[in-house]
Amino acid sequence: MDDGKKSKVLEVHGLEVKLKTDAGAVSLLEPIYFELKKGQILGLVGESGSGKTLTCNALLQLLNRQMMDVKGSVRLNGRELNGMTAEEMRRVRGKDIALIMQNPMSAFTPVYTIGAQFTETIRTHTELTKRQARDLAVTALEKMNLPEPVKLMKRYSFQLSGGMLQRVMIAISMCLRPAVVIADEPTTALDVVNQLQVLRELDRLRTEYGTSILLISHDLGVISQMADEVAVMQQGRIVEQAEVHRLFDQPQHEYTKMLLHARPRLSLRDMNQAGG
Repeated sequence: MDDGKKSKVLEVHGLEVKLKTDAGAVSLLEPIYFELKKGQILGLVGESGSGKTLTCNALLQLLNRQMMDVKGSVRLNGRELNGMTAEEMRRVRGKDIALIMQNPMSAFTPVYTIGAQFTETIRTHTELTKRQARDLAVTALEKMNLPEPVKLMKRYSFQLSGGMLQRVMIAISMCLRPAVVIADEPTTALDVVNQLQVLRELDRLRTEYGTSILLISHDLGVISQMADEVAVMQQGRIVEQAEVHRLFDQPQHEYTKMLLHARPRLSLRDMNQAGG
């Protein structure tokens, strides 16, 4: 199917965020626009503090509405998310739009086993029994090439490495098959070998299930290998957006040029060699 004919899964139009203060509203995110088609990976890049994670939280309706004013439209498969009640969004998050966090340790509660949290997440969004959810979780962990998945289900988050936890999060996403996955700096805290494994599994999520991925990163090497299109953020606004090869070969904005000159390029081939 031609890219131009693929259905639009996520449509973001005029999304902006302002912080409410006694002195008036302070703009944190200027109106931004982008779309994600089925199976597309959009890279969102920029320095720390440029607004990448703020954008992610605004999409997921995770911002405190008493402190922040969020305007604009976020449509997931034609359904408007902005303004949904907390209860409605809880049903959407995880099943229809999922988040893979920068720090996977914070995604899991340390007092419950991985298995308990995995099966609970599945059962929240499906009609499966506890046994069926457990079997599905074990199968998903096996597909993620995680060692001894049955034993892993009985472990706690602090007993797993960051790379393993990232892959558990991806396994959960694969079970629920969301239309969109937001991966917020998914490889930042990982060594090169674990980075490669996580990126491979994200690509498999896209290839096998047609999941669209918003890949948020400051690592241009990762973006150049994974993304179909790239949006560059600076100080709360998107300053340039283009097809990945065009953006890397012919950057138009001075900030994009600065980012490209400042960062070393690390290809998946380099990462493969580093991983043996």
